[in-house]
Amino acid sequence: MSLRIVQIAMNAQDEIALGRFWGQVLGWQTSSEGPGVINLEPEGLDYPDPVALYVDVLRVPEPKTVRNRVRVDLATTSADHQVDLIARVKDLGATLAGPGEGGAGGTELVDPEGNEFRVLEPRSLYRDTGPIAAVVVDCADPRAMARFWGQATDWTVHEVTDAHALLRSSKGVGPYLEFVRSDQAKSVKNRVHLDLRPYPGDDQAVEVERLRALGATDVDLGQGDAPWTVLADPEGNEFCVLTPA
Repeated sequence: MSLRIVQIAMNAQDEIALGRFWGQVLGWQTSSEGPGVINLEPEGLDYPDPVALYVDVLRVPEPKTVRNRVRVDLATTSADHQVDLIARVKDLGATLAGPGEGGAGGTELVDPEGNEFRVLEPRSLYRDTGPIAAVVVDCADPRAMARFWGQATDWTVHEVTDAHALLRSSKGVGPYLEFVRSDQAKSVKNRVHLDLRPYPGDDQAVEVERLRALGATDVDLGQGDAPWTVLADPEGNEFCVLTPA
């Protein structure tokens, strides 16, 4: 048994506006499964598909207050594409982040709700990821995080150092998951998190117990009797375990 990382969940005070922004950035279609939720899906794929991490934008009342520990990197195919993509996301409402943010290899911006993201320079590693190159997570111990997430999911660990770790779906397609060492401690609930889903026929409760044995802890965000289970990884990053599909 194992779990797939199937989607990225983004909190927003205005889910409609933020969903529209990210749908236009990614070139994906938007829909809504209910009030307070905007779903972003690439055309031509049947959910879930490892080729893409789908995006859900979820309405929350609280504003963003600190730098996000979980962020998105966007892929580009050439220097011209990088310049054009930066210009396009700015036209859609993104703004440049503060000086010194983002590090080498990319330009950091913030979306209309202040969520940081990077437009990367072209890299061969991300040539086939689709528009999202990677989900990047700040952490204290990339080795420990790679160990947990490599055991928790069916994603393969590709590279591990003291400074960063890189994972990707075992199918060898789609975006990467990257853990980057940071001295900044987690202080509030993440506004961006990952959703995991068991394979058809697997047992959600059994998978949740397996994750607890690996070091995950239960989190109460007021979800009540929702069909998903909210957990946190060993560094406190929230994630959801959905029902099988």
